[in-house]
Amino acid sequence: MTAINQDFSLKGWLGKSAIEDIGPNIEGVEVWGPKTVQAFRKQLLAWYDQEKRDLPWRKEKDPYAIWVSEIMLQQTQVNTVIPYYHKFMRQFPHVQALSQASDDDLLKVWQGLGYYSRVKNMRQAAQQVMEEYGGKFPKTQAELKKLKGIGPYTSGAIASIAFNEAVPAIDGNAMRVFSRLFAINADISKARNQRIFKAVIAYVLDPKRPGDFNQALMDLGSSYELPKQPSDPESPIRNFNLSYLTNTSQNYPVKQSKIKTKTISLNALLVRNERGQFLIQKRPSKGLLANLWTVPLFEQTTQDKPSYENLVEETQEIYHFHPIVMKTPIGHVKHVFSHRIWEIDLYFAELSWTKTELAEVEKTDWLYLHDLDQHAFPTVQMKIWKALHDYLKNDE
Repeated sequence: MTAINQDFSLKGWLGKSAIEDIGPNIEGVEVWGPKTVQAFRKQLLAWYDQEKRDLPWRKEKDPYAIWVSEIMLQQTQVNTVIPYYHKFMRQFPHVQALSQASDDDLLKVWQGLGYYSRVKNMRQAAQQVMEEYGGKFPKTQAELKKLKGIGPYTSGAIASIAFNEAVPAIDGNAMRVFSRLFAINADISKARNQRIFKAVIAYVLDPKRPGDFNQALMDLGSSYELPKQPSDPESPIRNFNLSYLTNTSQNYPVKQSKIKTKTISLNALLVRNERGQFLIQKRPSKGLLANLWTVPLFEQTTQDKPSYENLVEETQEIYHFHPIVMKTPIGHVKHVFSHRIWEIDLYFAELSWTKTELAEVEKTDWLYLHDLDQHAFPTVQMKIWKALHDYLKNDE
């Protein structure tokens, strides 16, 4: 495999960068020799020491705190994570507390972060730590990977940052940086190419400060080496960056197009009883938004009947009551998941309430809008509540 663009190589650019020597060919990639590796480590860590982000989980090398932050940061922006991190650590300050958490407490503290399987896996991993490791996190990447929900990246981050093990933490940031450094043409979305980046990053990794090296790559990837943008001319590693020096950084990383998202059209029933409460229902224990609460949601049909008539029929069949449904939606909510989009029309309905109406319907409840903190709602439902609040406010 030739991983360097066929029009140039490292050898052709020695005079234009800080690169002083050529090292071995690793997994088809021409890499630096020892002098350049040392120079790169020194440059990267000097920049990190001066400019590193002030993040709460970096205050101490607590493996539990590092783990919590890394799981939260999967698919979620740093600025979004910080308040959730503080809230989570207040409620579950140590691994024992997390291992004993209830489903409701877990989902409430995670409410709004999405990808709820993450926090369920965390509790299971915490239970493993308590039962199999005496309440103390294992200190090696190999052992950490045995915990539920901890893969190569997270185990590498914990092992290197908390325990100074010289292992890389390879995520999208790291692969983006290194694909540009060496103009690596391997598609980062293909699992078989991960070994290329693992080998190259492990070769360049600073063995004395592996945790700082990995965190420096994280910071670099979120500042100067951003996705969908060419390398920043002010990047502290620009003189080592082959793609930057050849004006090709916009071509890296190589990545296959994402799977096309599927759009699903739904109707949301916002039914209010005479006490002013709204009907909510708990979703199934498996699948999208498992165990979270929403208002009743129905997939839109292609029938000739208007949507409000379908809603009346479906609520009669499922809940055994007959609400008065407005004929036109009061609002619309769009929510994007990883591989699907929900387009939701919101229908307001009124109901004469009796005590036994929901007796036969499992996992349902009536809720006042001022009691939203009593249940765990996904982000899409919070959008629905916001739209309902705006409607009711304007209708006063």
